[in-house]
Amino acid sequence: MPKTSPKIHADPNIGFAWLRMIGAITVIVDHSMPLLHPDRLTIFPASWHMSPGYIALMGFFAMSGYQIQDSWARDPSWWRFSARRLLRIMPPLVVVLVVTVFVIGPLVTIWPAHDYWTHIQTWRYLVGTTVLFYMQHELPGVFSGNPYPFSVNGALWTLPMELLGYALVLVVGIIILIGMPRWFLFLVLGGMVYTDTVLHATFEQHGLGGSLLVVPIGSTVSFLVPFVIGVILHSYRGKIPFRPLYAWILFAAYLGLSQTPASRYALALSAAYGAITLAMHWPKRLEAAGPWVYGSYGTYIWGFPIQQLFIFAGVREVWLLILLALPSAYVVGQLSWSYVEKPTQRLRRHLRAPAPKRPAVPPPVPTRARQLH
Repeated sequence: MPKTSPKIHADPNIGFAWLRMIGAITVIVDHSMPLLHPDRLTIFPASWHMSPGYIALMGFFAMSGYQIQDSWARDPSWWRFSARRLLRIMPPLVVVLVVTVFVIGPLVTIWPAHDYWTHIQTWRYLVGTTVLFYMQHELPGVFSGNPYPFSVNGALWTLPMELLGYALVLVVGIIILIGMPRWFLFLVLGGMVYTDTVLHATFEQHGLGGSLLVVPIGSTVSFLVPFVIGVILHSYRGKIPFRPLYAWILFAAYLGLSQTPASRYALALSAAYGAITLAMHWPKRLEAAGPWVYGSYGTYIWGFPIQQLFIFAGVREVWLLILLALPSAYVVGQLSWSYVEKPTQRLRRHLRAPAPKRPAVPPPVPTRARQLH
C-alpha cells in the first residue's frame, strides 16, 4: 500500500469497506425510482444523463481491481486465488437464492403452490443464477403484480462481470509471471477502452456486442475499464501519487464532460482514482466503526428483493421505500456478514501458501577435522 499517515488515516482496508457500504446504499437508493416507475432509469432527472448507482458500480469495480490484484500479488497461485474468490462471492449468493426460491417465492407468488414448485423456471432460476452465466431474473408469479415485475433480484446482474474481472487478473497475472513485462497491463487497458468506445454501453443501454450467454458484453467491458485501472493503480502504487486534490479535479472534469461523448472515459478514470484515493485517506476516527460496514456485499445482493417485498406490501412512494429498505437491507447485510461470510472466510486458512523452505544447514565440522584443514 502507498504511504499514508497512521495518525490521521485509517487502514485503507477500512476505507474500502466504508466506500463499498456507501456504494451499496447508493445503488439501493437509485433502484427505488425504476422499481416504482419503470419508465425511469435512475433517481436523477433523465436530462442529467447520469446515475448515482452507475457511478457507484464504477467505483465498486475499480476497488475490486485494486484489491483483487493485491490478493494475486501476495500469492500468485492460480488455484488458491480462484478458491479465495469463489469463497468470497458464492456462499452469500447461494443463501440469497435459496431464501428467494424457498421462502420469498412461495409466500408472494400468485401461482398455485403445485404450479410454482413444478414449473421448470423455478429450478432454472435457482440453478442458472447460481451458475451466474445462466442468470435468470423471473420466478413464476413472484412480484408479477409489482410495477417492476421483470426481475426478482436485478442487483445480481453485475456478479458475472465481477467473475470475469477475477479471471482477467488471473490470466494477465500468469502472462506476466512467465515473462511479459508489467506494462502489458496498459495494452490490456487500451484494448478495453477501444472496445468500450466501439460497443458504447451506458447506464441507459447495454450497447453493441450482444451477450456472452446472458451477460451483456458492452456493459461488461464498460465495467472492466475501471477494474483494469484499479489493477494498474495497484501495480504502480509506488510511483503514482494518490492525492485527494487530484481526485476532486478528476471528478469535476467528469461533471464538466457529463453531457459529452468523453464522459465515459472521465467517469471510469474519476471513479477509479477517486475511490482508491479516498480509501487511502479515510479518516482515522472512523476506523473503529469498521466492523459495522463489512456487510456491504450482503446489503447489495439483498437490497433489491427487500425493496420488491416492500412494494408488494403496498409501498408506492419513493421516499418511503428508501426509508424502509435501507435499514432493512443493512441489517440483513450485517447478518450475512456475521453468519455466512465470516464463517466461510475462515476456510481460507486452509489455502495458505506453504512456508518457503529454508536452505539446509551443513553439519558442523568436527574440531579435529577443522584443525587438519
